[in-house]
Amino acid sequence: MGTSIRINKGLVKLRIYLKKHRFKTFLIVVFGLCYIFCLPEKLFITPNSTLIESKDGELLGALIASDGQWRFPDLDVVPDKFKYCIVQFEDEHFYEHPGFNPISMFNALRANIKAKKTVRGGSTITQQVIRLSRQGQSRSYFEKLKELILATRLEFKFSKEKILKMYVSHAPYGGNVVGLEAASWRYFNVAPTKLSWGQSAMLAVLPNAPSLLYPGKNADLLLKKRNRLLKKLLESHIIDQTTYNLSIEEDIPTKPKNLPQVAPHLLQRVAKKNRGERIKTSIDLTVQELALQIVNKHYTLQSQNGVYNMAALILDVKTKKVISYIGNTNTTKAHHKDVDIITAPRSTGSILKPFLYMSMLDTGELLPETILPDVPTTIGNYKPENFTLEYLGAVSAKLALAKSLNIPAVRMLYSYGITRFYDDLQSLSISDINKGADHYGLSLILGGAEGSLWDICSAYSNLASTLVHFNSNSSQYYVNEFQQPNYNKEFNADLGALTFDKSHLNAGSIYFGFEAMKELNRPSIDNSWRYYNSAQEIAWKTGTSYGNRDAWSVGVTKDYVVGVWVGNADGEGRPGVTGTSAAAPVMFDLFDILPKSEWFATPYDDLIDTKICTKSGQLASDICPSTLQKIPAKGLETTLCKYHKLIHLDQTRTYQVNTSCEKLSHINTVSQFVLPPLMAWYYKKNNVDYKTVPPLRDGCKGEATTVMAFSEPVNTNTIIVPKGISGARNKVIFKVAHNDANATLYWYVDDTFLKSTTNFNEVAIDLNVGEHIITVLDHLGNSIQKKILVK
Repeated sequence: MGTSIRINKGLVKLRIYLKKHRFKTFLIVVFGLCYIFCLPEKLFITPNSTLIESKDGELLGALIASDGQWRFPDLDVVPDKFKYCIVQFEDEHFYEHPGFNPISMFNALRANIKAKKTVRGGSTITQQVIRLSRQGQSRSYFEKLKELILATRLEFKFSKEKILKMYVSHAPYGGNVVGLEAASWRYFNVAPTKLSWGQSAMLAVLPNAPSLLYPGKNADLLLKKRNRLLKKLLESHIIDQTTYNLSIEEDIPTKPKNLPQVAPHLLQRVAKKNRGERIKTSIDLTVQELALQIVNKHYTLQSQNGVYNMAALILDVKTKKVISYIGNTNTTKAHHKDVDIITAPRSTGSILKPFLYMSMLDTGELLPETILPDVPTTIGNYKPENFTLEYLGAVSAKLALAKSLNIPAVRMLYSYGITRFYDDLQSLSISDINKGADHYGLSLILGGAEGSLWDICSAYSNLASTLVHFNSNSSQYYVNEFQQPNYNKEFNADLGALTFDKSHLNAGSIYFGFEAMKELNRPSIDNSWRYYNSAQEIAWKTGTSYGNRDAWSVGVTKDYVVGVWVGNADGEGRPGVTGTSAAAPVMFDLFDILPKSEWFATPYDDLIDTKICTKSGQLASDICPSTLQKIPAKGLETTLCKYHKLIHLDQTRTYQVNTSCEKLSHINTVSQFVLPPLMAWYYKKNNVDYKTVPPLRDGCKGEATTVMAFSEPVNTNTIIVPKGISGARNKVIFKVAHNDANATLYWYVDDTFLKSTTNFNEVAIDLNVGEHIITVLDHLGNSIQKKILVK
């Protein structure tokens, strides 16, 4: 009760006092509020340089701030050596005073009055922080008073360590260098944490008179000031005699040094989104520097052939982070050295072929060893050619991918559907393929579209991580497996939940795709790699665009994806610039600097054992020789072998017979691998053991097996014949493939005999406008016809 009465009495007295001294109270409140809010919320609003660092914090590169100053973002920590130096030189009592030092101020004032000019400053580090933040203010005693008030307010708000960081991050260090970190790199090319005592002392004395003590000017004066500070450190027992003796022997820098530019194109890319920030990237500095050496070595070789640009990208499969980023070579501006090729759309060449192979495996339209036609092909007005301009007749899908054959790839795309494959590429995030399926047509698979090295590597990386995660997560897929790579160290891929539903392709299809890519013959001396136990297994694919303008090579292991592009940024093609000769050697050299990876584990839960025909690679029928193989589970939906046929032969096995001309007991029925005539004609050139079907014996009724076919022109019955230089129409070339290389063929045009041919069954025929029938007979009476409309 007594306490309550005393409180009430106190409140009454307070009211009486406030009423009596209203104006005084008002002034106190106003002053208090002004003092509380006098400090700006953000002291420094000057722009910063853009910095990128490696995953371990090493400087990779920096861009000058927009106001032309080298001003790095604020330091996180002031190194101890520099902290001792700057405090001893600028403000010995920094950790004791409340923001200003009355004794220093009095001594400075007395010295200045005596000299009748400013010869000494009495500002503390805290006051200097305020002065630096208030750029452009006149140097007057009234301004000094403002700085003093703001300095005390700053001391209330921040710790001494924070204030010291502000100072060393914004103090001038001569020329256009602002802040300790920028100065450390510009004058000594090291991080502040690696400065010696001598270097720290030199930088500590610079802010005191940056215009006077600029390295390269007044070196003697700078040296004296530095050594005087070092002497003070010695006398204060901060450094020992040996350190002092060594430090005063250190040289003074004569001019600023260039900052590191280890990843200049990545720096420019970062600056587009994070201007003025310090970004710690996922780049491995050691790998980046070794990769630069490799790229520079190959650039020197390629430049002799007039090839000046090259890009390389290394990704971590599991984390989806960028390990190395080389956007271009260190060429000249005339050769577009500033272009970041990694993000530039370029003709894809054959680099997309594995995606089609995997897609057809995934949908059950193909098996790894299924044979495909590799013969002269025309689809509409499109006539693809193999790089070698040769034909194998029939080739397994796996080998066609390993050899990067164009004709089987085009036929696969025609069968699979351009629109379906276009949609697949969209789901793989090949962003530059965006004009619709009809725009690209069948050329989509041979470089008729453009993609960037970034997107291509990303797609292969996502497929690899799908396979890796499937094998390590109880045969489940991540919902968000397909993600773009990231160069930020803090990035953590959000893969989402696990599911038994594939994210894009089944693990088995991806695995067989990589298995096929592993079989490519490596360039030059690397062909013997598989004979060494220490050899690295790599799934890789090359691509070469039309006119040798773009050379690609992308390699995949369980842990890494390495992508390389070689060419000229302006699109000029050069002879001999191919994915195998120009880009692949760079890629393999880059793999050599990476830790060795184990090969992908077999995704058994997504595979099934079944009998496969040893000749056709299709599901084995009852009449096929077969082996038990693992295939993607969806492969059970593919067709049975269509190339093995039951052939009825006489007892000498030289003729076909049937019951119209031979007793049933004398007929030998055999299963034979039979290719269509056109495929067979080219196939047997490369497979001497291929047996043609014997002819039907004279006197036997029925149709004989087809033994010949037109190889040129194919898949068209309309021909537009151009005129030559003389104005006369050109002749039309016709070719026929026959099972019997020694057969004599007889050529007729509209029932009129033209000529006979042997071995080389090709004729040039002069045809008038209109319809014509070309007939060809062989020496056994077999015949074929082709109706042609000439325009």
